Amino acid sequence: MAETTIPAATAPEPKLETMVERMRRRARLVLALRLAVLVFLIGGWELGVRFGWIDPFFFGQPSGIVDKLIDWFQNGTSIGPLWKQIWVTIYEAGAGFLIGAVMGILCGIALGRNQLLSDVFSIYIKVANSIPRVVLGSIFIVALGLGAASKIALAVVMVFFVVFANAFQGVREADKNLIANARILGASNWQMTRAVVIPSALSWILASLHVSFGFALVGAIVGEFLGAREGMGLLIATAQGSFDSNGVFAAMIVIAVVALIAEWILTMIEDRLLTWRPETNVHE
Repeated sequence: MAETTIPAATAPEPKLETMVERMRRRARLVLALRLAVLVFLIGGWELGVRFGWIDPFFFGQPSGIVDKLIDWFQNGTSIGPLWKQIWVTIYEAGAGFLIGAVMGILCGIALGRNQLLSDVFSIYIKVANSIPRVVLGSIFIVALGLGAASKIALAVVMVFFVVFANAFQGVREADKNLIANARILGASNWQMTRAVVIPSALSWILASLHVSFGFALVGAIVGEFLGAREGMGLLIATAQGSFDSNGVFAAMIVIAVVALIAEWILTMIEDRLLTWRPETNVHE
C-alpha cells in the first residue's frame, strides 16, 4: 500500500495592516499621551501644593478647583446660578461670532473681488484694526450700557478682522486659470464669485472661524470683566476681587469646555462643507 505524504504545515502569511487599523492605533496612542500629559501636569500641581512647593493662595489647588466647581453646580455662584452665567456668555459670544463672521465674509469677498473698494477702504480697516480692543470695550459699555449689547459689539469687533483678513486673502488666492476659463465660458461676475471664488476661499474662511470663536469668547468675557451684571467674566472678576484663586481657575475651566464644544461643532460643519477635499495620508 503506497504511503501518503502529509505536506508540512506552512506558516500563515503575515496580515498586512490596513490604513484603518493604523489610524485607530495612532488615535489610541494620541489619546493615551494626552491623558498622560494631563495626569502629569495636574498631579504635579497637586503634589506641589501638598508638599509646600506651590502657594495655593496664588496658584490654587486642583482638588480645591474641583470642590469649587461642585459647589457652583450644586449651590450656585455668588452672582447667581452657574448655568445662567454660562448661558449669558455663550449668548453674547455666539451672537457676536455670527454677526462678525457674516460681516467679515461679506466684506472680505467684496473687497477681494473689487480692487477699487479695496484701495478705498483698506486704510480705514487697518486703522480700525490697530485700535486696542480694551479701549473699544470701554467705549461700547459707555455707549450701549452694561447689558448684552456692549459685549456682543466687542465680540463682533474681535471676530470681524480675523474673518475678513482670511476671506480677503482667500479670494485673492483663487485660481486665476479657473477664473479665466469661467470668463471664456461667459460666466457673469456673480456666477464666477459663487462657483469659483467662494469655494476657493472656503478653506481660508473656515480656518478663520476656528480661531475667531475663541476671540468672540474673549470679547464677551473682557466686556463682562469691564462692566456687567452677569456672565462668566463677572464671575472671574468677583473671584479675583475676593482673592479666590480656585474660583478663577474653575471659571477658566468652564470657559475652556465651552470653547472645546464650539470647536467640535465647527469641525463637524467644516467636514460637511469640505467633503470634496481629497483625504490626506496619515504618516507615523
